[in-house]
Amino acid sequence: MTTDQTPNWVALREDDGRAYLLNRVPGELKVKGLGRFDAAQLLEGYSIGDRITVGQKSLTIVDAALPEARRNMQRRAQTIGIKDSGFLISWMGIGVGSRVLEGGHGSAGLAMHLANVMGSKGCLISVEVRPEHATVGRNNMERMAEFAPEFPDWHLLEMGLSEAAGEVAGICEEIDAAIIDMAEPWTVVPEIAATVKTGGRLACYCPTTAQLEKSWNAVEEEGLIVEFAGEMIERRWSKAAKGGVRPGNQPMGHTAFLLIAGKIASPEEE
Repeated sequence: MTTDQTPNWVALREDDGRAYLLNRVPGELKVKGLGRFDAAQLLEGYSIGDRITVGQKSLTIVDAALPEARRNMQRRAQTIGIKDSGFLISWMGIGVGSRVLEGGHGSAGLAMHLANVMGSKGCLISVEVRPEHATVGRNNMERMAEFAPEFPDWHLLEMGLSEAAGEVAGICEEIDAAIIDMAEPWTVVPEIAATVKTGGRLACYCPTTAQLEKSWNAVEEEGLIVEFAGEMIERRWSKAAKGGVRPGNQPMGHTAFLLIAGKIASPEEE
């Protein structure tokens, strides 16, 4: 039986970093890669930091957190990963108490990273037009909310991003940061830019150069100033068989171009 000091959600982590999320409640469940078992019975008598054997695997019991949630998330849509999420959060100044709009929501890859830094005083508005994607994203976010130390005031709007501006204004009068991840981000820039406060930032996630160029033109037409346009390249290293370290054999793949623009005061406000 759990206590105030024993969290319901834990993660079982393999030595190579792979992890499995478990909810410490009675009842048999099936965990891909581990098999079928009753989590409450399996974990009885164990604490965070203990090593446990499940089948043929020796695992460490750790607190459930963002890395484990990311590795165990349901996926339907392509997600914004670690390198791009981290850069967007840092450059755009997103943190505790921020008010953030993201669309589309997809499987909640970006939303989970945002929620992890916004704290309970933050407000996160996610927009997703496709019901099948919204369902997957909601499941991932609701599970994370159960074990995150703090979780923002989160709203999921199932509608097109261009139609969401009015709903967004009803939730938050102004937005500190807006991130657009959709096929034609330039088409919604006018509506979304209007929700961003002066001094805030708007970002477009653009897999192709054509999307980047059109989005760049769109934000400038709205009077925003482009602060960054480029891509994040990840290059992993590994230990060499005969000693030393060297670049790994993994390809340096392209994910997307990031366009970040700041909203400044209009000339008539001087």
